[in-house]
Amino acid sequence: MRILVTGGAGFIGSHVVDRLLPDGHVVAVVDNLSSGRQANVPAGATLHVCDIRSTRLAEIVAAHRPEAVVHVAAQAAVARSVIDPVFDASVNLLGTLTLLAACRRVGVRRVVYTSTGGAAYGDTDVLPTPEDHPTRATSPYGVSKVTAERYLEVWADLSGASVIALRLANVYGPRQDPHGEAGVVAIFTHRLLAGEACVINGDGEQTRDYVYVGDVAEAAARALARAEAVGVINIGTGMETTVNELYRRLARLAQLDRAPSHGPAKPGEQRRSVLDAGRAKAVLGWTPATTLDEGLARTLAYFKGRG
Repeated sequence: MRILVTGGAGFIGSHVVDRLLPDGHVVAVVDNLSSGRQANVPAGATLHVCDIRSTRLAEIVAAHRPEAVVHVAAQAAVARSVIDPVFDASVNLLGTLTLLAACRRVGVRRVVYTSTGGAAYGDTDVLPTPEDHPTRATSPYGVSKVTAERYLEVWADLSGASVIALRLANVYGPRQDPHGEAGVVAIFTHRLLAGEACVINGDGEQTRDYVYVGDVAEAAARALARAEAVGVINIGTGMETTVNELYRRLARLAQLDRAPSHGPAKPGEQRRSVLDAGRAKAVLGWTPATTLDEGLARTLAYFKGRG
C-alpha cells in the first residue's frame, strides 16, 4: 500500500515509518523539519521537506497518490498554544484541512490521525477515562486537536473515506527531544545522564499514563490495516504513574542516587490523567507490549548512545 506519513521525521512519526516499512508498504514522508530530523527517516522512505500548510503539499500528494495517510504532523507544545493560539490553529486546523483537501483530490481511502488523550479530556470524573467521556480541553492545543477530529469526521462523510483518531496518552521513548516542551521522560533522562539537576513541578504526585512510542507505532499500523475501525480510540496503558515514581525508576535504572528538587506547580496542570484503552483491544486487537521499566531502559540506552 502507498502510505503518506506527515511528521514522519519527528519523534512519533519516524517510529510509525519504521513500523510500516517491514510490511512492504511504499512510504513517503512530509515534514518541515522544524522539530523532526532527516536522520530519523529510514532509507526505505522518501522524505519531502514541506510544511503541511504549504500549497506544495497538494503537488506532493498528487505525485505519491497515497491510498492511506497517517497524520502525525502537529503543533504539539501546550505552552506555545497558550502564547500563540493563532499559530497553533494554523498548523493543527488549517494544516489538517490543507492535507485533507489534497487527499480528497487523489481519492485517499483511509486516514489515521494521532490526537491527544490527556489534553483532550482535561481533568475528568472517570479514571481511567473512556472515549465517551466529555472532552474538557483547557489549552488551545487540546481544543485544536479535538476540533480537527470533528473536521476529519465531516471529511470522511463527504469523501466516503474512513477515519480513525488515536487519542494518545503520554508518549515516551527514543528520539524524543529533551529540550523545549518535551516529555518528562526525555527531560529527566537527559538531565540524569548529563549530571544536571532534575526539577519536579509541585509535589510530584500528579499522575500520567506513560505509553512507549513503539507500542504507539504498532497501534497506528493496526489502525491502517482495519479500515472498518472508525471513530476515536484511546492508546494508553490504563496505568497511573506519579512523577515522583517515574523519577525513582529512571534514577534506579541509571544507577544514580540523586534526589530531585521541587519547583512551583504549573498553573492549571492536570492532577491525574490515565486512559481506558479497552476499545483499542476490542477493535484493533492492541494492548501495550512494553512495560514501563522496559521502555525506560530502552530510552536510557538511546540517550547514552547519543552521548
